[in-house]
Order: sequence, then structure tokens, then C-alpha cells
Amino acid sequence: MNKMFLTPFPKDSSMTNLPRLGISLGDPAGIGPEVVAKALADPAVRRLARFAVFGPPADAWADLAGTPLDFLSGQGALDAWDGRVEGVRLVVPPGIGEAEIPRGRPTAESGRAAVQFILAAVEAARTGRTDGLVTAPISKEAVHLASYPWPGHTELLAEKFGAPEVAMMFAGGPFRVVLVTIHLALVEAIRSLTVKRILSAMRLADDALKRFFGIEVPRLGVLGLNPHAGEAGRFGHEEREIIAPAIEEAKTAGICAFGPLAPDTAFHQAAQGKFDLLVAMYHDQGLIPLKTVAFDSSVNITLGLPTVRTSPDHGTAYDIAGRGIANPESMKQAIRLAVEIIRRGRAAARTAGRG
Repeated sequence: MNKMFLTPFPKDSSMTNLPRLGISLGDPAGIGPEVVAKALADPAVRRLARFAVFGPPADAWADLAGTPLDFLSGQGALDAWDGRVEGVRLVVPPGIGEAEIPRGRPTAESGRAAVQFILAAVEAARTGRTDGLVTAPISKEAVHLASYPWPGHTELLAEKFGAPEVAMMFAGGPFRVVLVTIHLALVEAIRSLTVKRILSAMRLADDALKRFFGIEVPRLGVLGLNPHAGEAGRFGHEEREIIAPAIEEAKTAGICAFGPLAPDTAFHQAAQGKFDLLVAMYHDQGLIPLKTVAFDSSVNITLGLPTVRTSPDHGTAYDIAGRGIANPESMKQAIRLAVEIIRRGRAAARTAGRG
């Protein structure tokens, strides 16, 4: 198993103890339906949890698995979790499935459907009918064409769950990365860096490594913004004026943090085991190295939500949608990690109850 994942927990003695995991199908014009179908067709994956898929009717996507899938659908599908592994709950939001959505390109229709799947899955998690959420990829362009305001999953989930602080964490290969800024133009990302924002990302990362990955004293490596981490002010002042003060505040709060680190060497150090996680200042700084080594298996985790949320770390891949060649490994890894996080949380709650 990939280095980033936890040691597998023992199998539950009762199927009714398996986590209830919701999966939103993503943009129906992309590869989301295919990677979900293929993942759920894997017996090893199906044994991990009880699943509810939020998407279009089964005849629009289930055949992409290449093997028959069985569903429990209709009104009240989520109100009768009976522990059966063999049946996947299928929840079709109102108004979905009335018109065929073409594969291979973003449209307002595909963007609307993708958002409706997510909103239905969020509602199930908010009302306690699922224990966690895995999301298939959406298209920001399609969401925009559908006139929704959110630039991505993270912002939508933060609003709908009422989470005051969230961060994107990625795990893949030897790396774990948390982003301080997310979906912003680079010039706006630099302008938005503040001590408060960096400290928030560090606190969320420290908490996640303790609760989700079982690391008692996480070691955070905090990247600089500029080449050579500013070279003592020669290439910029953000390190001295913003990043270093945030690191000092984190240390005062009991967080084990190092930096500002030169970004061009920090990933090598992390790969050698010096850090448990790297805090990156902007999107591409953190994700280019990670996706280079773990493109087909890395996972995105949203920190700061009241429920577990993971997703595969790839996009809609419109160019191969519907061709049957999409790799489901990242979706499988996202499911495995969500299940392991839920189980670890349950184990911690039991331990606390005995204490």
C-alpha cells in the first residue's frame, strides 16, 4: 500500500459497523462516473464500507464498470442502512436524468448536475446519514457555466458546512502537502498571504496529522515563497515579514515547525523523511512535485470540515471520458483513506470513552 496511508484496521466483525460512505459522482461529462463505477466493482473496495452514490440514474453510468453493479434506490434509500454490502444506495437528486448530458466537454448542464450531486451528498452528511464523503472530480468551467459562484469543491463545502477555516491537504507517494492559498491567480495568492492565514493552515495540518494519521508530534516543513526562501531579503521580504512570524507563533502554540524552507530543496528533504508534511504558499508550489510522483494515486483531503471528505487528485479528463480507459486507482485510494480516517476517529472516541 502507498506510504501515505495508515496501517489497515482489522475487519469489523459485523457489517453494520462498516462506515457509511457517500460518493458524489462528479461531472457526468468527465471520467468521474467511470472511476466510481470501476472502484465499486472491486470486491476489495466494496468490503470496506457501505456506499451511497449521489448521481444520475444507474443506466447513465453503471455500465462503465465493465461488470454489473447492484443498487438500492428510491425514496428512503438512506434511511434503511441494514449492513448489506452487496447493495449500493443510489440517490438521484430531483430534476437529474431528464436529459442526456454529452460526455467529453463542459456544459452548463453538466456543471449543474455535478453541483446537485455534491449538495445532496452534503445534506446526507450534515444530517448524519453518512459518515464521510468522497467526491469525484468536477469542472470549474462547467460550474461557472451553470452560474454557481464556487471556484471549486473546497469553497462549496466550506460554505455548506459552515466551516470558518478550511485547507486543502494532499497525500501521495512520500509527500503530504497543505496549501495556504488555493484557487487564486498567482499574483492574488501572493497578495493574500498573511500571518493569520499561514498559521491557520499550520494548525489544521498539525491537527490532521494527529487525528487522521496518528502522528503524535507532527513535523511541519514550511516553504518560503521566493527562490532560496528569499535569500535573507535579496529576493523578497515575505519570508521575514510574514512566513517566519507565522512559524514563531505556531511554535509558541506547541506546533513543531521548521522554516521558511527553500522550496527547491524541501521536497527532497521530505522524501528523505525529515518532515511529515510540507506547508506550501500557493497551489502549484505544492502540487507540481506531488503530482509528478503520484499522479494516479494521490488523494485530496479537506481539513476543517465537521465530516471526512476525500477525493481523487485529478480532474475530469474530458479527453478520455467514456472510452473505458480511465484509471480508478486514485478514487480507490480516496475511498480507502476516508474509511481509515473514520475508523481511526471511532477508535479514538472509544478510547476517550473508556478514559
